[in-house]
Amino acid sequence: MANLPNVVILGDYERALRRFSNWSKVDKHCHIAIHHEPLHDEALYEAVKDADVIVLVRDRIPFNEALIARLPKLKLFLFTGKRNGTLDKSALISRNIPIACTPGGPSKETTTELTWALILGASKHLVRQNSLLHSDTGGWRDELSVLPILSGERLGMIGLGSIGSAVAKVGQAFGMEIVAWSPNMTTERAAAHNAKSVSLEELLKTSKVVSLHLVAGPKTKGLLGAEELAMMRSDALLVNTSRSALIDTKALQDALAAGRPGQAAIDVFDMEPLPTNDALRNTPKLLTTPHLGFVAEPVFTMFSKGIIDTLEAWLEQKPLPHPFEP
Repeated sequence: MANLPNVVILGDYERALRRFSNWSKVDKHCHIAIHHEPLHDEALYEAVKDADVIVLVRDRIPFNEALIARLPKLKLFLFTGKRNGTLDKSALISRNIPIACTPGGPSKETTTELTWALILGASKHLVRQNSLLHSDTGGWRDELSVLPILSGERLGMIGLGSIGSAVAKVGQAFGMEIVAWSPNMTTERAAAHNAKSVSLEELLKTSKVVSLHLVAGPKTKGLLGAEELAMMRSDALLVNTSRSALIDTKALQDALAAGRPGQAAIDVFDMEPLPTNDALRNTPKLLTTPHLGFVAEPVFTMFSKGIIDTLEAWLEQKPLPHPFEP
């Protein structure tokens, strides 16, 4: 037993991985340590210093070149899903350490559903309405119970890829007019999704709901800052289920206090888990969820199975089922 490889799994906040697959085979041939809480700095190093295999749930815990250089025993690195933006892959590749990933499952579908949960929850003030009924005073309705209607309003899509186009399709079903912008948007691409291509300025100034669905990169980081947010309607709702880097967080807090946009709903944050004392937890006019876009049983079933399949293949010295391709 002493010579079994050490497998360290990080970021299983939901304690989900062992619930959705049979781990008995890899348990017999590996020492498996699963960490459910966030780890940083030396605590992270202590957890992984003797690891032969490191497994990350998504990109919850960054791994940079300096940390990877301190792991001489490392033989395989695995992360769940198809993309990891906080892993220095070049540092692994330079040491010829194999990198693998797992299938992502229906995360696009679950993110689409959550986007609309946030749009409807915020625009209909559902948290407020629920609080009225649960209050000690036995409340019923107040001034926020006179609700807006989305039909006939403009839905501004910042990004019209797989998730953005699905969100737009639901908006069309509600009778909304769809407009779209992205750095590479064309009239033809927008029209293919029954949308109208407009400038970012027009989208922000005219949309009742603005929903972000872009990959965060050099061209899009900090896309919405103070100037852009001030363009939005005073009754607009800004929704972000994509990446927090797309919005200047401090500028968003200031913009909400100033009244443009009127509301926001976000599922992604600059630091996750969100610190207990973070002001975003109690920012007025802001609906927040703890990055639930991809958190669903079928997704974690795929993650769990993908980890097991990869470990079994590695143990048997077979080709990895889902090698990462740079």
